[in-house]
Amino acid sequence: MKLKRIMAKDKLIGVDLGGTTIKFAILTDEGEVQQKWSIQTNVLEDGSHIVPDIIESINHHLDLYQLDRSRVIGIGMGTPGTVDREAGTVKGAYNLNWAEEQAVKDPIQAGTGFTLTIDNDANVAALGEAWKGAGNNDADVSFITLGTGVGGGLVANHELIHGVAGAGGEVGHIIVEPNGYLCTCGNHGCLEQYASATGVVHLAQDFAEQYVGESRLKKMIDNGDEVTSKIVFDLAKEGDYLANETVDKLAFYLGYAAASISNILNPSAVVIGGGVAAAGEFLRERVEKNWTKFAFPTVRTSTTVKLAELGNDAGVIGAGSLALKA
Repeated sequence: MKLKRIMAKDKLIGVDLGGTTIKFAILTDEGEVQQKWSIQTNVLEDGSHIVPDIIESINHHLDLYQLDRSRVIGIGMGTPGTVDREAGTVKGAYNLNWAEEQAVKDPIQAGTGFTLTIDNDANVAALGEAWKGAGNNDADVSFITLGTGVGGGLVANHELIHGVAGAGGEVGHIIVEPNGYLCTCGNHGCLEQYASATGVVHLAQDFAEQYVGESRLKKMIDNGDEVTSKIVFDLAKEGDYLANETVDKLAFYLGYAAASISNILNPSAVVIGGGVAAAGEFLRERVEKNWTKFAFPTVRTSTTVKLAELGNDAGVIGAGSLALKA
């Protein structure tokens, strides 16, 4: 009689669900990415294809890679929207067409045979950076991601801070300018309205109205040309006065918010990621200058302001780590 060799459970599956693509990875239990792939997100018909597509893609790739399913610890997944982690449901993920509550955990578990752990995408990216990125697997790491909006995740003692209703870590809604720009949340002056890709452009347009000197950025705005956050940063790097004023103001708001987080949590690092952070050291050092101004003395010497290191992989790596905690 042949004895079947029992395989060690040593593989994680990470899923990073986005509005345009769904990224997948198979990782070791140490967080090393071994395989990764992605599929287009089909948001048609109220996003009803998304969950079946995830199930099909996982099953297909496990067969493709001939991975013994008994080695898989579980699946972790990051998603936009408001996540009920216990029930495994998501709602308010408008870029997925999931306005109503959507069951995610039960169907994926039934369709794959693996346990699924789910959390908000910004939280999951924070876990990835804390574990395998700029956070160096430290116990306390704060993460701010600058994209279309501003998200984040706060890791304390290796665990995400969720709060009583899941709103812990909503760093994009720190008020940085009382009675400032109106935010989609209904408040005024949220960080998201100043440090996101759209916020940078809003600031530039406001400054252009008051500025009478020479500036290529002002000319573009006055001509009605398309202006993006990347254009603002590129022009600032070239020495455009108005673009630099805009970046300085953004860095002030971001430094202020990062210091507020640091003063409360005293993490080893505040990590800045997302599309806008592609501006790199040019942005980081300006943020740090403002952060230093507002940071509590002990925090100033024990917390550092860093750039994210994992890029697009932060989501799948962080998602994989969720499966370890299941």
